Amino acid sequence: MSVPEEQAVEVAYALPDRQAVVRVKFVAGMTALGAVEASGLLQSHEELRNRPLDLGIYGRPVSPSELLRDGDRVEIYRPLKADPREVRRRLAAEGRTMGPAGGDPDRR
Repeated sequence: MSVPEEQAVEVAYALPDRQAVVRVKFVAGMTALGAVEASGLLQSHEELRNRPLDLGIYGRPVSPSELLRDGDRVEIYRPLKADPREVRRRLAAEGRTMGPAGGDPDRR
């Protein structure tokens, strides 16, 4: 007889050069914020403590009070460095585009 896998959720925080993904034991009634707190990422990433958290589950923005289900992946989003709409407007005014891969062409 096999042992059932422990119920869990993942919490992910991506930085430009690396990402942290922490598996947390799921408990009924756990919220997105509860999972983030249980992950320890708030302690290991000081920049997360100094601003409101923007969270999502599999790319869908959610409030910190969103109830989780077993297997969910909570994502902590970083603020954008530039509004993509403004970047497109600036480039269009210069007669340039973002290119097929997107992103700022000045970084290529």
